[in-house]
Amino acid sequence: MAAEVAAGRYRQDLYYRLNVVSFIMPSLRDRKPDIPLLAQHFVDRFSRKCKRAVKGVSPETLACMTNYSWPGNIRELENAIERAIVLGSGDWILPEDLPETVLETQTSGGAPTRYHDAVLAMKKELITKAVEQASGNYTEAAKLLGLHPNYLHRLMRNLDLKAGFNTD
Repeated sequence: MAAEVAAGRYRQDLYYRLNVVSFIMPSLRDRKPDIPLLAQHFVDRFSRKCKRAVKGVSPETLACMTNYSWPGNIRELENAIERAIVLGSGDWILPEDLPETVLETQTSGGAPTRYHDAVLAMKKELITKAVEQASGNYTEAAKLLGLHPNYLHRLMRNLDLKAGFNTD
């Protein structure tokens, strides 16, 4: 900000009025070890607020969150956890509960990504087989998988499986 004042792009009197106390706060991407603690804090807060018993974040989800750069910093993490609790249906926050932007930035190579890709492929295969076995009846497919029908619909949407099935 001082550089902006020196360049004449920011009013000096306003700078000194606002610059009572200054401190440097590193971005969340530079504090990755804080992500699990912050995530659990937000899980606890929003679980109480939404009256949902969510235990925490699954290890797979934590790997996704750690690989993400969090351009919106802690506020973006907070919003992602709140979204996951509002839209999720399980005891744990799963990767598919996170916003797509977090999932799209998986790093190439490394075991967590291969594991994550394998899990997603297996989920797609299980869901596809269950829907085929249930002759396209999503409620019956959800029963076969031991899932709530709403959760199956959300999984299918997040995994982009709806387009492959005839819903007539």
